[in-house]
Amino acid sequence: MYGITIDRSLEVPLIKQVYQQIREQILHGVLQAGEKLPSTRELSSDLSVSRNVIVEVYEQLLAEGFLEAKKGSGTYVAEGTYLEQNISTLFDNRSISDVTEKNKNLIHFRSGIPALELFPRKTWSRLSQALWNEVSPSLLGYDIPEGRPELRTSLASYLRKTRGVHCHPEQIIITSGSVQAFTIISRLLLSQGDKVIIEDPITKDIGEIFKETGSSLYPIPVDRDGMKTSLLPLNINPKFVFLTPSHQFPLGGSLPIQRRIQLIHFARKMNCYLVEDDYDSEFRYEGPPISSLQGLDPDHVIYVGSFSKILLPSLRLGYLVLPTQLVEKSRRIKWISDLHNPSFEQLVLARFIGEGHLERHIFKMKKVYNNRRDCLIQCLKRAFPNKITLFGYSTGLHLVVEFNDVEFSKEVLELIQFSGVKVHPVESHSIQKGNHLNQVIIGYGHLTEEEISEGVNRLKKALEIIGK
Repeated sequence: MYGITIDRSLEVPLIKQVYQQIREQILHGVLQAGEKLPSTRELSSDLSVSRNVIVEVYEQLLAEGFLEAKKGSGTYVAEGTYLEQNISTLFDNRSISDVTEKNKNLIHFRSGIPALELFPRKTWSRLSQALWNEVSPSLLGYDIPEGRPELRTSLASYLRKTRGVHCHPEQIIITSGSVQAFTIISRLLLSQGDKVIIEDPITKDIGEIFKETGSSLYPIPVDRDGMKTSLLPLNINPKFVFLTPSHQFPLGGSLPIQRRIQLIHFARKMNCYLVEDDYDSEFRYEGPPISSLQGLDPDHVIYVGSFSKILLPSLRLGYLVLPTQLVEKSRRIKWISDLHNPSFEQLVLARFIGEGHLERHIFKMKKVYNNRRDCLIQCLKRAFPNKITLFGYSTGLHLVVEFNDVEFSKEVLELIQFSGVKVHPVESHSIQKGNHLNQVIIGYGHLTEEEISEGVNRLKKALEIIGK
C-alpha cells in the first residue's frame, strides 16, 4: 500500500485517517481498478493498528463502491473509481512533505548512499577493540591538523595502487568528508570577485560552497563524456576548474584522455589548478578502472576523496591530496577550522586499509551494486519500453534516466512522491536552467532488488496517472 501513514498525535480517528488515504489513492489512480489490496491482517500489521480498524475501513469502502470482495480471492479496487483531475488539484491541505515525512514505506532513489547494512561491522569492531587495548595514552590527547601519519601513509599507498594518484603522505590532509575539503579549497584559493570554472550540471551544494567566498561560477556544459573542454574560456583567469572526471555527477560520463590533456594544458597556460572530485569511481562495472586526473600532473591537480560512498557517510572522514606548495597553508586552515579529526577513528581506518579490508570490501560491494544496477536497468526497460534513454551506468551508485515525453516539474515530482517513490531531477543541479528537464537521477546502492523493482513499478503508475 502506497504512502499510508498513521499520526497518533492528531485528533482524527485512526479509522478515518486510513479510510481517507485509501480513498484518495483510489480516486487519484495510485491504486488502480483491479488491483488487489493487502489482507486486513497484513495491513493492520504494517500500520501497527488493530485489525478491527482495517476491517471497518474496508467495509466502509466496500459500501461506497470503491472496493469489491471476491470470495476466496481477496479485496480489489472496483472499476470506474478513478476520477481524472488536474495535477494541481491532486493534493489536499497537507504538503507533500507531510504526506511522506512519516512514511516508512517510501522508496527513495537517492544517489550516493551505500548499502549500510553490509558495512563490515565485525571487522571494524575487532580492529577497534584491538586498538583500544594497544593504543598509548599519548595518542588520546590533542593531535595534528593534517591527520594521523598512520592513516596518511596507508592512504597514500592505497591511492597509488588503486587510483594512480602520485603523492607522499605529507601531501595528504584528512578532512571531515569532502564538504570540509571543498571549504578548505575555497578558503585557500578564493577571494571576493574570483572566478571558478565548474561543470554544469554539478552537485548544487558544491557551487554554493565556492560562492560563499564572494567568487562567481563560470559553468561549462557536460555531455556523455563529461566537461566539454573545447568550451574552456581563454578570456578569464580562474583560480581553479572543478570537475568530476572519472564519474561526472550527475550525468555519469568518464572524461576521455584527450579532454584530460586539454585541461592540463589549460591549467598550465592559465596558471590555475584543477580540482578533481573522485567521489565513487571505485565502483566501475564496465571496462578497466579509470585512473585519476591527478596522476597526469600532480603539481596542478588538487585531488578530493572520501569514505562516504565506499564505507559510511557517518564516518565523516575524507581527504585532500595537495600539490606540495599548498600543503602548509592548508594545514593551517584545517587547524583553524576544527583542530583535527578524531584520532581513534583514523587509527582504525588506517589499520582497516593496511590489512587489506578496504579493498576486499570494495570487491564484495562491486558485485552487490552490479546486481542492483542490472536489476534497475532491466526494470526500467521493462516498465518504459521505447520511452527512455539510460546513461551514466558504468560506474558508481546511480544512473540517469532521460524520458522522451516527461518534464519533471514540481507538480509531477510531487505526484511521484505521493505515489510512494522519490526521485531527484537532474535540473535541480543545473546552473543554467532548462537543459535537463526530462532527466532524473536514480540511486540504487542502498536499495534491495525487491525495493528497486517496487520503486520502478510505483514510478510507472505515477506517470500513467498523468498520461505520460
